[in-house]
Amino acid sequence: MPEKIIRVLLVDDHQVVRRGLRTFLEIQDDIEVVGEASDGAEGVARTEELRPDVVLMDIKMPGTDGIEALRRLRELANPAKVLIVTSFTEQRTVVPALRAGAFGYVYKDVDPDALAGAIRSVHAGHVLLQPEVAGALLTQDEGGGTGRGSTLTEREREVLGLIADGRSNREIARALVLSEKTVKTHVSNILMKLDLSDRTQAALWAVRHGAAG
Repeated sequence: MPEKIIRVLLVDDHQVVRRGLRTFLEIQDDIEVVGEASDGAEGVARTEELRPDVVLMDIKMPGTDGIEALRRLRELANPAKVLIVTSFTEQRTVVPALRAGAFGYVYKDVDPDALAGAIRSVHAGHVLLQPEVAGALLTQDEGGGTGRGSTLTEREREVLGLIADGRSNREIARALVLSEKTVKTHVSNILMKLDLSDRTQAALWAVRHGAAG
């Protein structure tokens, strides 16, 4: 038996897509589909109700779309990690979702093993970005300039570099021989000092300003 079951919520307006995703995931020993929703508003409500670890979220849905749902979840400080599942490859569609707080995205024709791997990755705190999308985010950089980086302590720079490498808090704690609580404090300080809202922006800031490992 797996040590930790990853609880997943499916949010997509097409029942056939939800059924396909559920079929993919039900054969995984460490993943449990705890619920479904057919639009963004229902997805937010179900995420609050069920408290899943990971939400698979479509972008284009009638009524409340995936991007608006992401913004609402951020306002609610819901801890679920959102992985976008989309048929759209355009940067103008994916980039706003990442800016709204998604941890990454996969395409609807993804094979089952890759989908399960993506879920495990975002659950561990990693950010899934294709190179071209990372480049688009960088050119639209919303973070502070290099000057803000001078306010970081040496330890915070080490933590930031590991965030840029895609490490989770647990992995950073192991690498630096710190407690997870201490790492969380460092991450909060980094976001505050750089005027960033999440780990994705921190990772991109580190790459842009040469702070990546």
